[in-house]
Amino acid sequence: MMADVDGTWNCTVKSPLGDQRLTMTIATSGTSFSGQAGGAMGSMPIEGSVAGDVLKWKLSITVPMPMTLDCEATVSGDSLAGEVGAGGFGSFALSGTRG
Repeated sequence: MMADVDGTWNCTVKSPLGDQRLTMTIATSGTSFSGQAGGAMGSMPIEGSVAGDVLKWKLSITVPMPMTLDCEATVSGDSLAGEVGAGGFGSFALSGTRG
């Protein structure tokens, strides 16, 4: 059973540089999704996978330095929670609500 994850999500990542706000727009198609992510680092297309109520995607950023973040979140109703993996910098908590 797939969770309903489509929509616009207002997210916060608890990073060492302070809270990073991120707005994601998600549209699912089967076991994958695509959309946009925007925040202080600008806007970029995103795509990932959906398994039940779990979303997984990668986010390539350039600020404060170029790196690819591994993101995973579990959706529960109109909220999501998970983490963002930043390689050697560790993992940061991710939370969000559907707006």
